[in-house]
Amino acid sequence: MWRRFFLLWFCLPVVPLAGQITSQSEPALTIYNGNFAVVRERLPLDMKAGVNSVQFTGVTAQLEPESVMLRDPEGKRSLQILEQNYRGDPVTSTLLLSLYEGKTIDFVTNYPDRVQTVRGKVIRSGYVPPGAGNNYQPGASEPLIEVDGKLMFSLPGQPVFPELIGDTVLKPTLNWQLQVDKPGAFTAELGYVTNGMSWKADYNLVAAETGDVLDLIGWVTISNRTGKVFENAKIRLMAGDVNKIQPPGTGAGRAVGVYAMAAAAPAVTEKSFDEFHLYTLERPTTLHDHETKQVEFVRAAGVSAKRIYVYDGLQNVPRGYLVADNASYGTQSNTKVWVVQEFKNSKQNHLGIALPKGRLRFYRRDSDGSLQFVGENEIDHTPADEIIRVQTGNAFDIVGERKRVDFQVKKDQNCANESFEIHVRNHKKEAVEVRAVEHLYRWNNWEVISESEKHLKTDAQTMEYRITVPPDGEKTVAYTVHYTW
Repeated sequence: MWRRFFLLWFCLPVVPLAGQITSQSEPALTIYNGNFAVVRERLPLDMKAGVNSVQFTGVTAQLEPESVMLRDPEGKRSLQILEQNYRGDPVTSTLLLSLYEGKTIDFVTNYPDRVQTVRGKVIRSGYVPPGAGNNYQPGASEPLIEVDGKLMFSLPGQPVFPELIGDTVLKPTLNWQLQVDKPGAFTAELGYVTNGMSWKADYNLVAAETGDVLDLIGWVTISNRTGKVFENAKIRLMAGDVNKIQPPGTGAGRAVGVYAMAAAAPAVTEKSFDEFHLYTLERPTTLHDHETKQVEFVRAAGVSAKRIYVYDGLQNVPRGYLVADNASYGTQSNTKVWVVQEFKNSKQNHLGIALPKGRLRFYRRDSDGSLQFVGENEIDHTPADEIIRVQTGNAFDIVGERKRVDFQVKKDQNCANESFEIHVRNHKKEAVEVRAVEHLYRWNNWEVISESEKHLKTDAQTMEYRITVPPDGEKTVAYTVHYTW
């Protein structure tokens, strides 16, 4: 008997309900960096004039119901949603068990040598509704089953249900009351915002054994956690900081604006769109639920780059009004010298497209041809013709040292003099240029009154010295700055 019930449970026929519809092929997706997407699908409708009850089971499990829009794209009829109900609780064994509370069902246990069937009355199912969280009564998630007049706080086996009961759904479902002014068949357009969809960019940059000319390959990684499979989807990726109110569902008006973006489908790989950039995958692809998909979207060879060594000797830049005449500030010394990679995102440099934010991974070929990972960092959204500059690590053979050699304060004159020596030691077999960055943190009014090298002012309170350090040698820069306040 257990086999009959077991097969009945797993083979329950799905009978189409009156007014139940499915979407046509090739949905359109616009996926955003902020873990959400806009979905557009075509729905075949055959309706009578007046009010129609329609059920659509093809939506995601993370749909924002307030964002739903349904329209006749040809504008030949008036289509209005009078009422909408979203069911995002597909049937599970615990949910169905809760609907059988007070009833007796079979519980099956498979042993190596036999199958045991036990009849039990469901006193309490242990089902906790989604979103109940800590507000649900403690202990209520424990099932309580009566078997042979005795109570068990666990299931005596796999529950076998004779049929679906109650108002259960097998998939997330939209139930509509739709009103149209004209009868007949037509294809409607459905659009909505869903969470659970995201994408990101990754860039692999490979340098030859020597030199800094790079080959670049860019990938987009698309992640689908919506609870729905999108067959042969037309996918667009929106790059940019699109404002979206959180928590989800609080801004239906915002969703309308986003949906309008999705409807404008450029037939190019990349283009500027409004204040953002839109990337279109050239061919449809299928996105399965809980799938991560990679697609190459940019490739460039011969990208000229430059390696920069930066020594920022002050570990923590002090701030505040008490810094000016406080002798304890500015004495810390950081010995690490940063390795920075810099290249221009321009057509002349074999790039010149808007690069979405993502991670840059740098590799260098060894003498045997193998690739060695030499550092990574992230970039923000970068337009064409901008400089990309990222730190990829610290130099092993270049060391810095920063010493304060004098500090004099004249409180009656509201001024101070401070002197430093910056030592950079190079243990490489070739000369290197190091940019020694200094922060003039004590006050806004400052003047370098003596220095051994010429400084370059980079902003109101920062300067740098570009010094060449000989192979297996050391270079020292000394300066004195005068502050007034």
